[in-house]
Amino acid sequence: MAWLKNQWITFLTGRVLVKATGQGMERLLNRLARSGISIWNVKRDHQGTVFFYITWPDLQKLRHVARKADCSLYFIRGEGMPFLWKRTLKNSGFLIGILLFFALILFLSNITWGIQIKGADPETEHKIRKELTDLGIVTGSMHLFAEKPDIIQKKLTEKIDNITWVGVELKGTTYHFQVVQKTEPEGTEQASPRHLVANKKAVIARMFVEKGKALVKRDQFVEKGQILVSGEIGQEEKPLRVIAKGEVWGYTWYNTKVTFPLDTPLQVLNGKEMRKYSLKMGKLHLPIWGFSKIPFSKYETEVENRDLFFLGKKLPIQYSKKTIREKEEIQRNLNEKEALEAAKELARRDVKMKIPPDAQIDKEIILQDKVEHGKVTLSINFQVIENIAIEKPIIQGD
Repeated sequence: MAWLKNQWITFLTGRVLVKATGQGMERLLNRLARSGISIWNVKRDHQGTVFFYITWPDLQKLRHVARKADCSLYFIRGEGMPFLWKRTLKNSGFLIGILLFFALILFLSNITWGIQIKGADPETEHKIRKELTDLGIVTGSMHLFAEKPDIIQKKLTEKIDNITWVGVELKGTTYHFQVVQKTEPEGTEQASPRHLVANKKAVIARMFVEKGKALVKRDQFVEKGQILVSGEIGQEEKPLRVIAKGEVWGYTWYNTKVTFPLDTPLQVLNGKEMRKYSLKMGKLHLPIWGFSKIPFSKYETEVENRDLFFLGKKLPIQYSKKTIREKEEIQRNLNEKEALEAAKELARRDVKMKIPPDAQIDKEIILQDKVEHGKVTLSINFQVIENIAIEKPIIQGD
């Protein structure tokens, strides 16, 4: 093991193979031993010529010792890191050319050269390509700076109404999108006639009847299940049954109870951040930028890993971007009025999650508010305007 360690040390510092000839060979070897110069692998051939290795830093000492010995020295070859580095610099043009070639291939392998969309009609495909352009995914853009496929999938599904699902896959230098569009209902009317009935208790606010006979009027209180618009029109003895159509908007009520503290410790981001970039190979991280220590005492870290490709094949290497954001703890202190307003806003958000998307809050009635034990307790009724009409088939004999 010691010999192996010495081999590595002499490789790093450099070593020289020396050939010595002449009458004063023994004198030379003795002088070298007394001067503390290390030599090894000493060999003598049948002509009396001696070959040995010496470290490159001791080369000048060897020349000084050899002047007083009656022999000649020849340096056969140099080995180790210093000589390897010199040869590399001598052929640096060739080496740089190879590195630039592989860097260019790696760069081109991580650029988007194709976008394929399947399962979408021309209009939907145009919408998808427009959204992809807004996301920065176009021919010639780099994968490393684009959103991840799952994020692209989510944004496309949210922004394009007529698609149910879209699969996103990056294969080599091409994005593949598999689209499932919503099936639009056929324009034919449903076969069975039906009424419009109330889906909950309410007071009628306004009505719009497209087809059918209105059985209620504005400001009338209705019970759940009560017929609002009848699908039977014409003579009572022999009515014509149709599919009732329209909207009936009513006042409905929701109660929400919330509590909100006057004093709250919060951890917030103050806007200071730093980034570190590295190449990730399994559990090994090779830093390429951002070598300084993290200057924050409290922080949160966001890590984003991107696959690298070479000639269309995914490499076992990932490009990793780590964003470190500084956090600081603050104490939020509210007076009673501010805490009450914050509790109201919390109650509004709560009720908006319960009501239909097209409904709107009409009035707020505070039933109870009190401050005790460092917090506000609030009970509030919301009057909401929403469409309460739902369809109910007309059963024969009704």
